[in-house]
Formats: sequence, C-alpha cells, structure tokens
Amino acid sequence: MSLLGTITSPEDVQRLTPEQARELAAEVRAFLVDSVSRTGGHLGPNLGVVELTIAMHRVFSSPTDTFVFDTGHQSYVHKLLTGRQDFSALRKQGGLSGYPSRAESDHDVVENSHASTALSWGDGIAKANVVRGLTDRHVVAVIGDGALTGGMAWEALNNIAESQDRRLVVVVNDNGRSYSPTIGGLAHHLSTLRTTHGYESFLQWGKRTLNRSGAPGRFAYEWLHGLKKGLKDVVAPQGMFEDLGIKYVGPVDGHDVEAMEHALRRAKAYGAPVIVHAITEKGRGYTPAEQDVADRFHAVGKIHPETGLPVAPSRFGWTSVFADEIVQIGRRRSDVVAITAAMLEPVGLKPFAQAFPERTFDVGIAEQHAATSAAGMAFAGLHPVVAVYATFLNRAFDQVLMDVALHKAGVTFVLDRAGITGDDGASHNGMWDMAMLRIVPGLRLAAPRDEETLRTALREAVDVDDAPTVVRYPKGALSDALPAVDTVDGVDLLAVPAGSTDEAASDAAPRARVLLVGPGSMARVALEAAESLTAHGVDVTVASPTWVLPMPSALVKLAGDHDLVVSVEDGVADGGVGALLAQRASEAGVRTPVRALGLPAQFLDHATRDQIASAYRLTAADVARDVLDALAAHARG
Repeated sequence: MSLLGTITSPEDVQRLTPEQARELAAEVRAFLVDSVSRTGGHLGPNLGVVELTIAMHRVFSSPTDTFVFDTGHQSYVHKLLTGRQDFSALRKQGGLSGYPSRAESDHDVVENSHASTALSWGDGIAKANVVRGLTDRHVVAVIGDGALTGGMAWEALNNIAESQDRRLVVVVNDNGRSYSPTIGGLAHHLSTLRTTHGYESFLQWGKRTLNRSGAPGRFAYEWLHGLKKGLKDVVAPQGMFEDLGIKYVGPVDGHDVEAMEHALRRAKAYGAPVIVHAITEKGRGYTPAEQDVADRFHAVGKIHPETGLPVAPSRFGWTSVFADEIVQIGRRRSDVVAITAAMLEPVGLKPFAQAFPERTFDVGIAEQHAATSAAGMAFAGLHPVVAVYATFLNRAFDQVLMDVALHKAGVTFVLDRAGITGDDGASHNGMWDMAMLRIVPGLRLAAPRDEETLRTALREAVDVDDAPTVVRYPKGALSDALPAVDTVDGVDLLAVPAGSTDEAASDAAPRARVLLVGPGSMARVALEAAESLTAHGVDVTVASPTWVLPMPSALVKLAGDHDLVVSVEDGVADGGVGALLAQRASEAGVRTPVRALGLPAQFLDHATRDQIASAYRLTAADVARDVLDALAAHARG
C-alpha cells in the first residue's frame, strides 16, 4: 500500500518520520496530477501547497486547531490528509466539493470561496476562543499573496494586531500569483522579500562572526540586534507587517516540510498573532503547469496527465466573443478602458491588454475599488468596462449603487459566468445579479442570448454615458444563433403563433394564448417549451428581450395581449426579471397572470448546469408542463 493510502486522519500524518513526510509529499503530488486530470479542477494551486499543508497538519491538530483556507481552492491536499481520498467525482453531484465543505468533514470550517476573507474569519474565531477561555487551540489562516491585494484582508490584519492574546497564525502562501502574476505595491514588497537573503541570515552571520571576537564583538552583536527594526527594513523589509504589531517569521521555503514545520512551531509557541511567510511555486512538480506562463494550470478541465493538453478542445465560448468584440470597440473608441480584478485572462481581457496595455488596469482582488475607480475614470472622461465573474460583483454592490449609479457614471460591467455555473458550488453560481441589480436606479442590464446579441449589447452599453450598464452572459460554449422572427418596440420575438385560415379552425374553440419570456441563456428553453405547447394546441409567443432592465414597456403590453405569461430565468426568481414583469404589469392594469420561474433563494450544491436546471424544474419539458397545469387550473376556476 502507498503511504498516502495509510493516511486516514491528521494523527497519521503526525506519526510520520521526516523522510516519510517527504515521501508523502511526492505521493500527494502524483495523486493530484492523476486524479484532477481525470475530473478537472484547481490543479496548480494545490500542487503549490503540498508540503505547506503537510507541515500544518504535523504541527497543529485539526479540528481542535481551526484551519481556514482563503478562497479554498487550495484545500485538496487538506482533504487528502483528513481522510477524503476518493476524488473520482470531484466537483460533481454527490462527489467532493472543489472547496472546503462543512458537510464533508469537521476539518472544514469556511466554505466561502470569495477571496480575502480568511483573516477576518480567523480573527473572529480567535477572539471567540479568548472569550470562551479556550487556550488549548490555535487558528491557522492560509492566505495567498493574491488575496492580500483585497482590502478586506488589511482590515482584518489591522484588527488582528490589536491584541496579543489571540493564538492566530497567518500563513502567507506567496507564489507571486493569484490567477496570473500578482500585481500592485504589495506584490512588489513581497517580491523584495522573496529575493533577499533576509534579516535572520544576516543576524546568524553576525552572531557567528562577532561572538568570536570577545567582549567587544559580543557588544557589537547586541547593538546590532538592537537595531532589529531598522535593519529589517534594509535587509528584508518585512517591517510593513511588524509595523502593524504582528510578529513575522520568514521567508520560508514552502516546499521544505522540515523548514515549514520549524517556522510553524516557532509561530505556535509565540502565543500571539504571527505571520509565517512561505515562498511556494504554483504548479510545483508538474512540468506542464510550471511551463504554463498564463496561470500555472490554476483551473483545468480534463487533461492528458502526460502532456497537460485538454482531452477535448474547448468550444468557442461566450468569453471569447466578448474578448473579440471589446478589442474591436477599443479600436473605434480611444476613451474605452478595461478593468479586471486579478482575472485578466479568465474574463477575456487579455487580447485587449495586448492591444491597449496603457488602457488596461488590473486592480488585484479588489472589486470594490474596481467599481469606484471606474466611477472616477468616467467622471474624468473615459468609459470603463469592468469585467468580472457575476458572483464577484456581489462584493461591490454598494459601490455600484452609491459611487456609480448615484453619480450617473457611464460604466459598463460585464458579468461572465452569470446564472447557473454549477461545478464550483454555492459561492460561484452567478444567480443573484438580476434580482440584486434591478433595484439600482437608472441601471440598464442586458441578457444576450447568442453571439450577435452579445456583440450588439456591448456596443450599445458603451454608448451609454449617464448611467451604469451591465451585460451578463453564462459560462461555457455558445449556443447556436437564435434569430428574431419579429421585433416589437425593441423586444425580440423568437416565435409567434402560426396563422390559421381554414374554416374548421375558425369554427373551433379559441386557443389559449401564452407568452413565454426567456431572457439570455433561457431563450432556447422557452423555444423548446413552445414547440411542445404548440403540439398541445396552445398558441405561443416567445419573447427574448436583450435589455431586461429597466423592464421594457413593450413586454408589459405583450403581456396584456395573452392569457398567461410565463417568464423563465437562470437567476433567483424572487425579485428577478419575471417578478419585475408581474409588478409592472399589475401597475399598468394588466390582468394577465404572470408566473415567474427561476431558481430559489437558496445556496445550491455543486452539480452540472443541466442537473441544477432539472432539479429546479427549469428544463423545457418542465416549463411546458407548468404552463399546461396553469392553463388547466385557470379553466377550472
């Protein structure tokens, strides 16, 4: 049996000899490459924390000692060392989550995979331990250098430094990257630390040399040691951390188990907040990842483990269309600039950055700053395009509301992975945006359904200079084109009832008239449902408005021309587009019932998009069945 196969709990890790710990690291790395290449997942981040995580479990005792992983995508090694070694269904329904999960293990505490939160969690848990008199436990918070670009992390550090009675160890996993290389002033500071020999090495030299010189030498050494703070700033400027009042240990080689153990034991013994600065390499030990300049295999689909090449080529996707169109817009409009929050490549802004480097701004993991900075740019005569995953705009809602909308700033937010994303679980589903943004005064939101409507929506969005605009689209491959057969005051109709001229039909009972509204990725679902309903003798009109906020008046008018309206969206139904249509119809005196189908206001477990749609009755068959049931109930009552 392999050494990894004998590990069922952290206690098994603690019993290993140093040589066995190094052997375990090699086995874990091989396991990750083999398993994640079959399922897809976050490979690069986990390859970078193998030894670091082993050392944590050898020094601390989880779950008595609490481990918190910022973002959480680097928790695969932690899962393996806490008895979860079946990765066959990783990130699939019924399998292990790609992030820490309380449902899986008592060793997992924080499930939220939004960055820069771990230090606040750690501070809160450590404070609670003090209040409850639990002096037998520590909190270990692992945060990457990329997450330290988020302001929330520094708010936490400011509070962590407030008291010296909290047993809290902050491990800075410094690999110089978030998705791509980490940028900003903090990154430059950490880079300096990575490339200096360090204060500790200098003092060791002084101790060896001066102490051999008798009393004068010993006096010189003590004087030198007394200059600790100033010397640190010159030789290894970690003073930034110690200025906050937090003890600093490092930099440490994060791929040396024994060195990491030594540093962590020093931190544990100190009995107050300590920062342990570990230098790691994302993708460590896997040549294809190490050679991937873009993101070191941050997240991969199914790949060939020998080469790192995809098992199946990716289909042309929504992000690629945005990437192409924004460059075309940039060529026509010199005032258009792009902003990303540490995700230049994932959101499709890399081609824009290559074409217009002076007009591209990566602000780090700081969505709040991105939004307000964009408002400032708009005031100064630019039109910023802020591209983020839909789930991450949640973090900047106040800035969208008070800094952008209140000031009527012409800022375009492009939301990638809107709606159901699936395999990354509750924290990454982009299902909140439409319900959340519909209350922002003046905001206009587009939900394009195909390539052409996406390109058109982007061009229209950047032409708005007196209000925020939002363009949202889903994760993955593009669907086939869905051309409109008619347009009513800007609202596209994808299907209308076929006219009937034969006498038999004219003498028959009137057919029920149903309006199906399918914005964005739900347009195809509405069309397929319409085909089924037509076969059941229902006259169906399918509307797919590209611009859904504010609610088009033409859609309200169309509602009044039908017997039933059913809206289908891949966002939260409560307060979503369908709910808004029902409200506007009621306000206009339209008596047609409006049913809003969408997702519940719940956190959804990881699963595929199709599985989630099926579970919450958002398939074409479900929609058709709901319409028939509603018509039958109306006929009875």
